[in-house]
Amino acid sequence: MTGIRERLTDGLYGLGWGTVRTLPEPVARRLGRTIADLAWKQRGKGVQRLESNYARVVPGASPERLAQLSRAGMRSYLRYWMESFRLPAWSEERIKDGFDPKDLHFLTDGLDAGKGVVLALPHLANWDLAGAWVTTKLRTPFTTVAERLKPETLYDRFVAYREGLGMEVLPHSGGSAFGTLARRLRDGGLVCLVADRDLSASGVEVTFFGETARMPAGPALLAQQTGALLMPVTLWYDDSPVMRGRVHPPIEVPESGTRAEKTSVMTQALADAFATGIAEHPEDWHMLQRLWLADLDSGKDPQKGAP
Repeated sequence: MTGIRERLTDGLYGLGWGTVRTLPEPVARRLGRTIADLAWKQRGKGVQRLESNYARVVPGASPERLAQLSRAGMRSYLRYWMESFRLPAWSEERIKDGFDPKDLHFLTDGLDAGKGVVLALPHLANWDLAGAWVTTKLRTPFTTVAERLKPETLYDRFVAYREGLGMEVLPHSGGSAFGTLARRLRDGGLVCLVADRDLSASGVEVTFFGETARMPAGPALLAQQTGALLMPVTLWYDDSPVMRGRVHPPIEVPESGTRAEKTSVMTQALADAFATGIAEHPEDWHMLQRLWLADLDSGKDPQKGAP
């Protein structure tokens, strides 16, 4: 049954990339909203988890407010997928016009300084579109990592998709990714990492919306070891076809403390920056998995989710 389910999953993703990309954009948007509303009405585990996560982000929200947020959240999530399926067919001009980031000077100044830059993002809006914009508008290649999915053919689809957008993609597992990322940064390059959920179960504990969660140590460790600048980025949608975003100021490496202590301080600063963007646009935070330690079963890894 597992093999059949994996082949079905891979086939569905292939159908999305093969079919949705050919639809007129208004049709794709309507299709995404329809699928989102159907999924929301079914109240599956993902929708319930999304509401549970929003309850921490918006404390004191009524059940009606949480339901509104989860419906908007599913619509935002399906907008991400519809855009991602269509991105390979977008023209350069469409990609350039599709994203409008604020405070971009933090990134461009950092790259101009030749120190290397680590951009760390939460699962907000469409991080793939932001990456395509960087490679297209700024003409800046970058390196990222991807969770190794099953079946392997599905992982290969995501790697090919992102490489087609100009990204260098390394597997999250295997142990060699960190060294490659460090080399890219020492050469003055750019690394982009989605960093609000720890996939290793050995990340850094942070206070996130008042409770303990675990986030990956990689961004902070890379900045310490290479001298690269670490910058949070938050993204959001509005009522226009253009995604918005903000590059936050660099997070400084503490002057004193052990490596672990410095990593803890820097990762907490990342979590705080992520929290500001998520609090302002909770419906665009696509966290359909368990995140806070209180929700994780002892002895089990965090749930796997969409890459």
